[in-house]
Amino acid sequence: MNLLFVCSENRLRSPTGEELFSQYGGIDAIGCGTNHDADTVVSGDLIEWADIIFVMEKTHRNKVSKKFSTQLKGKKLVCLDIADNYDRMDPVLVRVLTAKVMRHIPGIVRKES
Repeated sequence: MNLLFVCSENRLRSPTGEELFSQYGGIDAIGCGTNHDADTVVSGDLIEWADIIFVMEKTHRNKVSKKFSTQLKGKKLVCLDIADNYDRMDPVLVRVLTAKVMRHIPGIVRKES
């Protein structure tokens, strides 16, 4: 399953989602951002690649929906409602992301280290 995490600049929240969920078997995760100066900018190719797109805020959902309406047909787009209040891999952010994302991908298991 391919998971795409979207925030504004792809520096804190979406990279945390990518790192966190890449640790699960059967999951490929990529983080990206809606801003033109994001470390990885969201693109049509990334939207097409993803099985589920997780956006951090409603503004991200609106931008993605407007720009990629054609590529989103048949895709699951989920707004996590996670404000930009955390550092990358902040333990609270990890807990919040895990709780909110796992509702949409039940049954996945962490890879053994």
